[in-house]
Amino acid sequence: MRLLRSTDLALRFLMRLAVSDTPLPTTREVAADMDVPYTHAAKVVAELQRLGLVDARRGRGGGLALTEKGRTASVGAVVRTFEGDGDVVDCEGATPCPLHTACRLRGALRRAQEAFYAALDPVTLADLVADPTGPLLLGLPRAR
Repeated sequence: MRLLRSTDLALRFLMRLAVSDTPLPTTREVAADMDVPYTHAAKVVAELQRLGLVDARRGRGGGLALTEKGRTASVGAVVRTFEGDGDVVDCEGATPCPLHTACRLRGALRRAQEAFYAALDPVTLADLVADPTGPLLLGLPRAR
């Protein structure tokens, strides 16, 4: 299974904020640290804020911080939210599959997708930033 770019960015941003050594890094700073375009980062941060995982404050003294919900969130739940509930394949799109009324592939792919999410459900942000990842995140060159 392949994750959307926004899902990947959301997970990387959460991981970076979990080990942040700066008082409140800005979206621009974290985007630079993670080497991603600011515009993409801003959209992801807005969604993370809407979900209650990140607190984003504007202005002088502002920046990004993980909320308690963000620190304890299930990686599976975050991935589900960013990936959406859609099927792995589009059987009824512009050119519908002629097998869609009796196909078993769609159900098998749906079960595989749920197994993928279920494997991520017990994983937390703390699990993702445990050694050796946390120190590596802290050691990333600062792009200022």
